[in-house]
Amino acid sequence: MKFFILPCVLFFLFICPGQNAQSKSAPPNIVFIMVDDLGYGDLSSYGAPDLKTPNIDALFASGMRFDQFYANCPVCSPTRAAFLSGSYPDMAGVPGVIRTQVPGRPSNNWGDLADDLVLLPTLLKKSNYHSALIGKWHLGLKKPDRPTDRGFDHFHGFLGDMMDDYYTHLRHGNNYMRLNEKTIDPEGHATDLFSDWAIDYLTDRATHHKDQPFFLYLAYNAPHTPIQPPEDWLAKVKAREKGITEKRAEMCAFIEHLDYGTGRVLDTLKKLKLTDNTVIVFTSDNGGHVAAGARNAPLHGGKQEMWEGGIRVCTAVSWKGKIKPGSRSPHRSMTMDFYPTLAEIAGAPIAHNIDARSFLPVLYGKPFTETRPQQVWMRLEGGRKYGGLLYHAIRIGDWKLLRNTPFEPYQMFNIVNDPAEEKPIPREQAPKKYNELFNQLSIHINRSGRIPWQREQD
Repeated sequence: MKFFILPCVLFFLFICPGQNAQSKSAPPNIVFIMVDDLGYGDLSSYGAPDLKTPNIDALFASGMRFDQFYANCPVCSPTRAAFLSGSYPDMAGVPGVIRTQVPGRPSNNWGDLADDLVLLPTLLKKSNYHSALIGKWHLGLKKPDRPTDRGFDHFHGFLGDMMDDYYTHLRHGNNYMRLNEKTIDPEGHATDLFSDWAIDYLTDRATHHKDQPFFLYLAYNAPHTPIQPPEDWLAKVKAREKGITEKRAEMCAFIEHLDYGTGRVLDTLKKLKLTDNTVIVFTSDNGGHVAAGARNAPLHGGKQEMWEGGIRVCTAVSWKGKIKPGSRSPHRSMTMDFYPTLAEIAGAPIAHNIDARSFLPVLYGKPFTETRPQQVWMRLEGGRKYGGLLYHAIRIGDWKLLRNTPFEPYQMFNIVNDPAEEKPIPREQAPKKYNELFNQLSIHINRSGRIPWQREQD
C-alpha cells in the first residue's frame, strides 16, 4: 500500500506544482486601448441615438463600466503622459500639448516628458513583459523621447500629434510614421493601419512568444480631427439616419469605423485564444470635440474645457473570470491610476513615488475607500485665448472648482446635486468649501511649479 501511495504522491507533486507555479508566474497580458477625443455620449451603450458601436459595447458588457472615470486633462499629451507615468501631467513635465514646430512661427509646444520618469513599459519589465505601442505617441519626436527610448520594445505608429490627413498621415508636410526608429510610408486609412498592426503584433506574440506576457498600448488617432470616415461608412450612416447633418454624419461614421477596427482586434484575441488571460482596457484621452460634431450628453462642455464633458470619459475594464460581466461602478479614478493598477495586476512592484492610486479592489468587486483627497486637472496653453498661462479644475468629494481660461473667474459646483454644471454656487454661499478647494489647488500648483517642461535647445 505504501509503495502505491508514494509514486502517486510523487506524480502529483511533479505535475500539479508545475502547473500551479506556471499559473502564478504567468501574469495576464494587457491590452490598453486609448481612443482620441471620444465624446462621453458617443457610444450606443452611452445613449448615442444615431450611431452603432456593437464591438465596443460588447467589450463594456463583458467587464466593468465606470460611470465617473476621468481623463487627466481635457487634451491629448498630458493625459498620455499621466497614464504612462502614474503622475499628474504637470508633475511629469507635460502640462500642455506637445506640438511639432511650424517653420516661421513662434513655438507652440507646452511640454517635455521628464527624463527621470519610470514609464509603464519599463516598470513591467520587472515581470518580464514585452511592451508595444501601436498608434499615436504624442510625447516627443526625437531621441530621447521616442517610444523605443522610453521602454517600449516595439513601436509601429505615429510619433506626432494630430494627422492633417488620415490617408497621407502627414503633419505640416512631415511624415511621422515609424516602425521602431525607421521612417515608413504606408498606404491606407490610419485607423485600418493601426488595427492591422495590432493584429500583426498579437499574432506574432501568440505564435512565437506565447510564454512571455505582453503589454499592448493601442492608441488610435480617431476620432480626432480631421473627421475623415471612409466614404462607404459615411454613405451607410446617411442612408440609415434620415435628416442627420453632414457634420454629425461624418462623426458617426468615423466612430463606427473605429468600432469596426476595435472589433477586429478583439476578434483576433479570441481567435488566438488569448482572451482568457488578457486584461482589456478601453478609454479616451479626453472628452469629445463639440465643434467637430461630438456628443458629450448629458455632460456640459467638451474637449479643452474643464466642464465634465471635457474630462469625464467612457471607460471599461474586462478580464474574463476576474471581473464580473455587466458590472458598473461609480468609483472615481483618473487615467494615471491605471499605472499602479496594471502594475499590481502584473506583479511589478513600484519603488518610486507616484501620484496615482491602484483601484484593483474595485475591479474585483471588493469594498474600496479612495485615499486620494482630491482630483486636480490643469492645462498650459498659448494663443490669445490662454496667453501661455495655466487653467485648472479641482474636485474634492462632491464639490468642484473650475475655470476654462486663465482670464475668467473660478466657478464652484456640487457635481452630485448639479451634474450638468448649470448652477454655479457663489463663493459667499459656501465660503469654507470654496476656500478648501482653492487652497488645495494652490498647493498643487506650488508643488508642480518646480517641474521643468521645456528642453534646452540644441
